[in-house]
Amino acid sequence: MKRKVIITLSILFSLGMIGLFIFYLMKHDHTRWQVALGGILVSLLPLSLLKMKKNPFNIPIIISYYLFLFCSLYLGSISSFYLRYLWWDSTLHFLKGMFVGFVGISLYKHWIPKQSQTNVSVGILFLFVLSLAVSSSVLWEIYEYVGDLTLTHTMQRGGNTDTMEDLLCGLGGGVVTAVYSLFRKKRI
Repeated sequence: MKRKVIITLSILFSLGMIGLFIFYLMKHDHTRWQVALGGILVSLLPLSLLKMKKNPFNIPIIISYYLFLFCSLYLGSISSFYLRYLWWDSTLHFLKGMFVGFVGISLYKHWIPKQSQTNVSVGILFLFVLSLAVSSSVLWEIYEYVGDLTLTHTMQRGGNTDTMEDLLCGLGGGVVTAVYSLFRKKRI
């Protein structure tokens, strides 16, 4: 079932991005065709999960990944939600922090043997989930910075203030998921 979901979503999303890439390339809209090209690449990443013997990610995480891509790439960049709605960027950074936290919980369940999970303290799980969420926020901000230096000049319109707000929102989302992991550790 997971295999079919990954293949279907990867194909559908990449076809949509290919269509947008061609459309905006023909219109000479360099900002949007670059976003669509990036969308093609990131939509195909989950296909690499098919090479794993045991995929650690459940269907809700896989669907959430594509929903996040849709909200970020299509709605945010191509449909200009980032410009129209001041709260859009911060909200997505918060949700990304939560999402990466849940990815961390999945990795914990995958990497730590079941018999050893009871010996892992809730504090370690909390720190792992939070650290993963914060690290992803930092890496994303580095991506935005390098992207502005080399390609678009539109990713960090708010400069340092935008970066700090994004990092705080990513941290906030990570804290929410890390606190969730504290209370749900026995069921995770």
